[in-house]
Amino acid sequence: MTEQALLEMMTQPSPQLVDFFKTLKGDIMVLGAGGKMGPSLCILAARAAKEAGSNTRIIAVSRFSDSKLPQQLNAYGVETLSADLMDDAALAALPDVDNIIYMVGRKFGTTGAEHLTWAMNVYLPGRVAQRFPKSRFVVFSSGNIYPFMPITQGGAREDTPLSPVGEYATTCLGRERIFTYFSQQNNTPMAIYRLNYAIDLRYGVLYDIASAIWEGRSVSVNMGCFNCIWQGDANEWALRLLEHCEVPAKPYNITGPEIISIRQTALEFGRLLGRDVKLTGEESTQALLNNASATHKMFGYPRVGVAQMMEMVADWVKGGGVSLGKPTHFETTDGKY
Repeated sequence: MTEQALLEMMTQPSPQLVDFFKTLKGDIMVLGAGGKMGPSLCILAARAAKEAGSNTRIIAVSRFSDSKLPQQLNAYGVETLSADLMDDAALAALPDVDNIIYMVGRKFGTTGAEHLTWAMNVYLPGRVAQRFPKSRFVVFSSGNIYPFMPITQGGAREDTPLSPVGEYATTCLGRERIFTYFSQQNNTPMAIYRLNYAIDLRYGVLYDIASAIWEGRSVSVNMGCFNCIWQGDANEWALRLLEHCEVPAKPYNITGPEIISIRQTALEFGRLLGRDVKLTGEESTQALLNNASATHKMFGYPRVGVAQMMEMVADWVKGGGVSLGKPTHFETTDGKY
């Protein structure tokens, strides 16, 4: 599979998403669109709008450190705006829109530069919420804000008491609290999108495990288990949550239905790749796990399951497919990134 074929697969809208765009009012602006998920989310939205016969504009906002990305997005009909949202003038100059997908965040590099992570993850959300009090928001967050859960209990639900581990996870909770404050203060409808591990063939937990095995490196089983979801499904659910925004902001867990063993995943990749498997560490009885059954009730199960994802990742790795060079550090148990 080529990168272009991968992009086409991830951005093929479902009939349900197309139907949603037939009723959606207003344009969509994606803030922080230059990250791992942002480009495919924007393209998915543009393709869905086109199939729906909608005139909804999709506006991608980022600093665009990859100078080729705007051209790629423009080819699908996505409008691009280059802006540093920490610059007040740049933020003020953004257009007013009805719908905002907020994907801005900082994780890796937090240790040693905690002040920057706090500014990006907690201060900036307040500035953005103040700038767009009349918009509808889907705010990306993280499953890291939950405590480590016993693997026998099915993962944290949206009403599980929050207990983030580490400074990064604490700032993710801070982002939620700030947006929730302004949701109530300005009567701004919002949905909080608590994601546990989106999977692309070029990055993600499955890629990290498969590439380690392919290259003869060891895989840590310390975390024990994990959740994940195909990035195409994760993007679609983010867009469809625009019709589930409320005051005050309401959280939704976003992940697949399975609790997946790291050990068994590594062994299966060993079989698929024809490689020996080296495991290190010892499984904990607790892990960062989300229960997304409330979201599954609304949207159904993901269209792409774990077995299919693993087969595609294995083929990608064996075929020398490119990496985004962004490891997930899924094995981290101390919250330091």
